[in-house]
Amino acid sequence: MIANILKRLSGADPTPMTETDARLALAALLVRAARTDGYYAPAEIDRIDRILSARYDLGADAAASLRRQGEATEADAPDTVRFTRAIKDAVPYEHRTKVVEALWQVVLADGERADPENALLRMTASLLGVSDIDSAAARQRVQAANR
Repeated sequence: MIANILKRLSGADPTPMTETDARLALAALLVRAARTDGYYAPAEIDRIDRILSARYDLGADAAASLRRQGEATEADAPDTVRFTRAIKDAVPYEHRTKVVEALWQVVLADGERADPENALLRMTASLLGVSDIDSAAARQRVQAANR
């Protein structure tokens, strides 16, 4: 399964992305954001599970399963561009801003904001086609909710 999604993400498979593929791409992107600072914190794992559960109306076990698949996919994928392309192709702009907001939720879940995380979020927002203004607004919403 992971090999199939990586082929679709790389463009080596002409089959269009499915909703399942887009979900897995989002899960992998969230995991990548959490792992960027070198510490995959339990708070980040919990946040990913809650985001996936709420976004896709999944129970706790199904959300954790999707996250675990995302972990495996993220570990095998050489770059972030593949995930962002799948999401950008499948998700309208207003929902992509919510993806950026979800990424900020994961990055800020451990109470730390490291330079590598900032760099990843800047690059990811750009690859998703989300403006700097909308990305900053997403971060500010997350920070306000965490106070």
